[in-house]
Amino acid sequence: MTVTRSSSFLRSSCKTVNSVTSLALRSPSMRTALLLAGLLVSADGVAAQLASPNQTGVAMGHLHYRVKDVNANVAFLESLGGKPVRVGMNQAVRFQDVFVVLTQGEYSGTSEGAVVNHIAFRVPSFAALEKTGIKVQRLAGFPGVGNTATPEGERVELFEDAALNLTFTPDEGKHAAGSDRHNRPVGVPIAFHHVHLYVPGEEHLAAKAWYARMFGGIGGKRSNYDAVDLPGINLNFSGGRTSAPMRGRTLEHIGFEITGLEAFSKRLESMGVKFEAPYRRNADGIATATILDPWGTVIELTEGLRGR
Repeated sequence: MTVTRSSSFLRSSCKTVNSVTSLALRSPSMRTALLLAGLLVSADGVAAQLASPNQTGVAMGHLHYRVKDVNANVAFLESLGGKPVRVGMNQAVRFQDVFVVLTQGEYSGTSEGAVVNHIAFRVPSFAALEKTGIKVQRLAGFPGVGNTATPEGERVELFEDAALNLTFTPDEGKHAAGSDRHNRPVGVPIAFHHVHLYVPGEEHLAAKAWYARMFGGIGGKRSNYDAVDLPGINLNFSGGRTSAPMRGRTLEHIGFEITGLEAFSKRLESMGVKFEAPYRRNADGIATATILDPWGTVIELTEGLRGR
């Protein structure tokens, strides 16, 4: 999997380099500065987009969708505020804290009715989104909360800073690994916020405990929902729902970026986690493994997506 920046980003970078070239030629110190700037440009964008890992080595990585029309979905996500990139052979769109990967193909249905029911992003205000052509259906009785839909009819929940149900409260009363980010303005045009899992009966409490234990997450409440916070993602859990497994839906899997994936995979295996695909390092240098949670959520673990 190799990530390449969009052509507009490259054009902007080239203009920056050209504007300082003449100065660099006249000064050894400026030549050194230019070299460092070039290195930073090459690592910028993608590397800076994923959150720093927690103490367990976990952060949000990507969402993988199977869609009928890749170009239409790229256009939608670009209007939402993402930047088109390539991830290996796949088209992707980069946001703060997450890559959205798109592959062309058929699917059995949208995420409605599946264990991972929807995803959500944060923005400063809906007004800026609506100027790009995004249609936001505001949720009655919930200020600052709305929904939009992808070209495939997939629901995407949206929150603006005015929302009253964004705040995250840790169970133990202590914020860590950036979990207090939910309690202040988003600070960027758009950032990934959460995935919402719907599970049977009271199993939302078991799901909360499982994700906190397996990934070193911080248990707490997001508004009135039981939740686990990881860098770059808040996992929300609702009980009392009968949901289908994730497999076959347009949202094919969610992905976490792991530091030290081989050792992490062995740790999960020792804890009884079911692996759909074992740890392996691909030819492009990206390491992957795929697991299944007890409720049918497919999770791809990667190492090497950060910095590409």
